[in-house]
Amino acid sequence: MNISPGWPLRRRELGLIAAFWTFLALLSIANRVLDPRGPGLNLVPPSVPVVLILCETGLWAMLTPPVFRLAALLSLGRTNWLWRLPLLLAVGLGLALLVHSAVTLVRTELLESLPRRGASLMPGIRRFWFLNDFVVYLGVLAAGFARDYFRRYEARSQEALRLQAEAASLQAQLAEAQVAALRMQLNPHFLFNTLHAVSALVGRDPAGVRRMIARLSELLRSTLEESGAAERTAEREIEFIRRYLEIMQVRFEGRLEVQVAVDPEVRRALVPTLILQPLVENAIKHGLAKRRGGGRLEVGARRRDGRVALSVRDTGPGLPPRGTAGGGIGVRNTEARLRQMYGDDQRLTIETPPEGGTVAVVEVPYRPAAAPADAAETAPVAHER
Repeated sequence: MNISPGWPLRRRELGLIAAFWTFLALLSIANRVLDPRGPGLNLVPPSVPVVLILCETGLWAMLTPPVFRLAALLSLGRTNWLWRLPLLLAVGLGLALLVHSAVTLVRTELLESLPRRGASLMPGIRRFWFLNDFVVYLGVLAAGFARDYFRRYEARSQEALRLQAEAASLQAQLAEAQVAALRMQLNPHFLFNTLHAVSALVGRDPAGVRRMIARLSELLRSTLEESGAAERTAEREIEFIRRYLEIMQVRFEGRLEVQVAVDPEVRRALVPTLILQPLVENAIKHGLAKRRGGGRLEVGARRRDGRVALSVRDTGPGLPPRGTAGGGIGVRNTEARLRQMYGDDQRLTIETPPEGGTVAVVEVPYRPAAAPADAAETAPVAHER
């Protein structure tokens, strides 16, 4: 048999049991003392009924914890309860007879110097006087059932909360693992594309190649230093993308105009790490690279309606007729990362504005960083052309 999760009794519960029976004893004593109409009360000293009441309530106070334990062992709320009911009733009759006999023996000892009318044991049993104690037993047993039900309900609630917390923790770990997997997929893609841009200039612009390698080294250092961070400040994200665009400007040999602007109030806002690079790469590959004369690329960060809006705008030919600008791995990973990190509280839009070109906008909740991570983060990001 399974014991209730709330067994053994707590000290507070034992104290409540003692307080209840003490209160009941005082109430019964007051009733007996203040009511002189009680049968036979005028034949015995006033202390006799007081002693008998204290004896009976004291016995039930001592029997209450075992009855509660019995209620926990033989709970009627479980399956196959029919065989438990006769056992509970038999135990109750036995305890009622025990208490009645003990009180009768105490009465006999107290009245040994007085006429023993009604003081023998058998007349009380034959007249079923012990049924009063049986009723008391049923009340205690009902309280034990109520306590057992409450303690089991409390244990189930705590277990449910624990399982919910574990499920939330596992969900968070899964989301982090998925985001990490997406970033691991993105980083090699970014590196290969950058190396391809470097190799395209090896023969005709050695000085430009050296500058590109230096910038690539800075990018790789920044990526490795923050490889485990899912978020960083918008200022660091813009600084990273500015260095990446310096490489692209060398590749385009002066045909790429860049403008970067960050509102001061969002510099300390947290955004996903490497969220802009695939959008910038997408704008260059599917937009500006298709124009012989190059074009202009605008990167911005601002606060809008309690959110951070990161934008990438190009002056390319715009979206193809059927939808997304290329729809490559970078855009798909960006969408997946945003869903994993923010659920429905995010948005990525890529569209062609009336004036032409393509604009991609990422919106995430505005959450400022606690403190600067290093001195580089505090440097202002100025407008650049």
